[in-house]
Amino acid sequence: MKCPFCSYEESKVIDSRPTDEGEKIRRRRECLKCGKRFTTYEMIESLPIIVIKKDKTRQPFNREKLLNGLMRACEKRPVSIDVLEKIIDDIESIIQNSLDREVKSEKIGELVMEKLKNIDEVAYVRFASVYRQFKDINTFMDELSKLLTTGK
Repeated sequence: MKCPFCSYEESKVIDSRPTDEGEKIRRRRECLKCGKRFTTYEMIESLPIIVIKKDKTRQPFNREKLLNGLMRACEKRPVSIDVLEKIIDDIESIIQNSLDREVKSEKIGELVMEKLKNIDEVAYVRFASVYRQFKDINTFMDELSKLLTTGK
């Protein structure tokens, strides 16, 4: 495993334990060159998920892309990276458990908004404003009204 600090390719495993879901193994490693520690996750390789974009193009599901979008929505909000990773794990699990190998990007967006609504309303509105491409203040206010009437 390549060290993220010095790129040395040799490390030793200090600790291994399953994650809460039991689907991954978390490993603490120590670089044999620089001595710094880092975490890796090992999981079962699964069939790739293909995302069908709005323009009908297809591309592989990308956790990093989803994480970046969530981080932008949660910028300067009290939402930890662990919570964001859990959201992505949940969404990926939902998609994997459906028997479809292809999923529309709209479905992923709806799943993200469903999760964010229960975690941070400001992040939810930020994500929704980009995802739903609010055209004007009225569509934005409609979404806020829905949020207020449902009480989360």
